[in-house]
This record gives sequence, structure tokens and C-alpha cells, in this order.
Amino acid sequence: MTLTAEAAPRPNRAAKPSGTARTTDQRAADQQAVVTAVERAADGVVALTLAHPEGRRLPDWTPGAHVDLVLADGTMRQYSLCGDRWDAHAYRIGVLRDPASRGGSATIHDTLRAGDTVGLGGPRNTFRLVPSPRYVFVAGGIGVTPLLPMIRQAELLGADWHLFYLGRSRSTMAFLDELVPHGQRVTVLAKDEAGPSDIRATIGPARADTKVYACGPQRLLDGVLAAAEADRWPEGWVRVERFAAAEQGEPARAQAFDVVLARSGATVTVAPGTTVLDAIQAAGAAVLSSCRVGTCGTCEVAVLDGAPDHRDSILSPAERRANTCMFPCVSRSCSDRLVLDV
Repeated sequence: MTLTAEAAPRPNRAAKPSGTARTTDQRAADQQAVVTAVERAADGVVALTLAHPEGRRLPDWTPGAHVDLVLADGTMRQYSLCGDRWDAHAYRIGVLRDPASRGGSATIHDTLRAGDTVGLGGPRNTFRLVPSPRYVFVAGGIGVTPLLPMIRQAELLGADWHLFYLGRSRSTMAFLDELVPHGQRVTVLAKDEAGPSDIRATIGPARADTKVYACGPQRLLDGVLAAAEADRWPEGWVRVERFAAAEQGEPARAQAFDVVLARSGATVTVAPGTTVLDAIQAAGAAVLSSCRVGTCGTCEVAVLDGAPDHRDSILSPAERRANTCMFPCVSRSCSDRLVLDV
């Protein structure tokens, strides 16, 4: 899950040294949660409610945040939080059954039941809602999940907003019942009713008082970004979150490069074909990881010197130009040397 437009100021979430290096098998799920409810939300979609096993308060979160869900077999997936952020004792996520599931969504749909325990990492937010007088929300299928809390936040702040919710059919579109009270602020665009949607017409021309947030399949998000470019929306006004990593070209350099770990003073050489994350973890750096494809934001580290080759699907163009952080699971280096705050 990623944003690909200008973000609000990002906190430094670089991992702190713990004295014990984490391996790639020791990832981001340091909490446990119990499943308190499994409910059908639409055809092929279930909603899970999660709570602390001892009934304690769960970590606070903000609209756009996601958690890592770790199943009994070690499978880890990221899901957007779509419940009530003011309920400190329950998280809710929506899970679409993927026909090509490698064990994540299929296991959740077929075997997970109320009372089961899962691992939980986060929450983390790479898709933050920034202040605006007006919002346009665009959801494609299960992409509605991070937008539901954003709608609640917009309502709370008194901002104007409109949701365009796209899907194959109403039966496959989760949480429609929760949107009914919003009346004409929600436009349902079911393909079996209205045919394919014109994304450019849906978003409309650029407006100085409006921010656009979109989440859904790659084809939808590519259309949103193309429409934003065609209508010259200002950088940062249109933000998207992806389910999968965006396609990347070849790395900026094919040669090895050095990474200096500022906290220990160690220098690590990263060979072609080796990720920065693997190299620095092998050298003892305590950096958490999760998705390992540059979408979840777990492994973010601060850059103190050098020019990263940003290959993630999270940072905005402005953040890439700033070169103050990187995601070592996928990103590399344009320079001979990088200095990281780990």
C-alpha cells in the first residue's frame, strides 16, 4: 500500500538500535491480536475485527493507516484499517479473496475464525489525509477500505467531499450499507450497471481547494494519475495508494556501492543482486521489514548523505528530490556511498 504523490511531513521512523540484529525472518509483527468477528462484507470480501488478547487498548492510528497481519504459517500481508479510529479496543480490516492467492487471503477466508490469534504489526501510515477544504475520493473495489476513515475525518472537520466508488457489481462492493446515509455525496459506479467509467471526467478539472485520494487496482490508479497529469493538477494534490508495487526500470547503477551505518560506523558493500536491506541486516543493523517490495513503509531509514536510487512505490516526487529517507528493501544508490542513520 503506497502513496505516490506529495505527502504530509513524514516522521523519522528509522529503527533504533536494540543490541540484537533482526533477521529477515524477524519482521514487523511484535504484537498479537485475537479475531473477535469474521463477517461477510460483500461477495468475496470478509471483514475482520481484531482486539488485544487481554482486552487492552490498541495503538492509535490515523486515516489511511494499515497493519501487518501475520497468520499461523508465517504468511504476512498488509491491510488498511477501515473501522472507527476512535474505538481504542478494536481494529477492522477488509480482506478480498484473491483468485491467485499464495496463501494469504485464501487462508483468511477459508480457515480464520473468531477466537483465532494472529500476529499484528503497525499501524503505519504512508497514505495520510492532509488538510483540505474539499476532497474527491476514488475507490476501486476493496480500495474503499482506507477511504472510509478519511470520509469520517472529513465529516468531523466539516470539509466538503465526494466519493466515487467503482466496482464490477454492487454485490462485490464492500461496505455499501455504511455509505447509504451519505446520500448524494457517494456515487456508485457499478460496471454491470453503468459500463466502464471515464476516470478523467470522474475526477474533473484541477481545483485549488481540492485534494484527490484514490485507492484500488493498478489500472484505476494509472488512469487517475494520467488524468491528473492531463488536467495539470498541482503536484501533491492527487494521491494514490497501490495494492502492488509499481513497475520500475533498471537500477541507476549496475556496480556495487558502499553503505555506511552511521550509528556503528560500519561500512557495508552492497553487491549487484543484493538488496540494501539484506546487506545491512547481515551487518547487524536492526531494521524492521515486512513487504520487501517497497509498498508498506516498514523499513524506512533516514539518509544522512549520498543520493539514493528510489525504487519504492511510496515516496512522492518531492520526497524523492529531498533524499532524506529511503526504503532499503528495494531502493539502491546513485552514488558510490550512502550514509544511513542506522
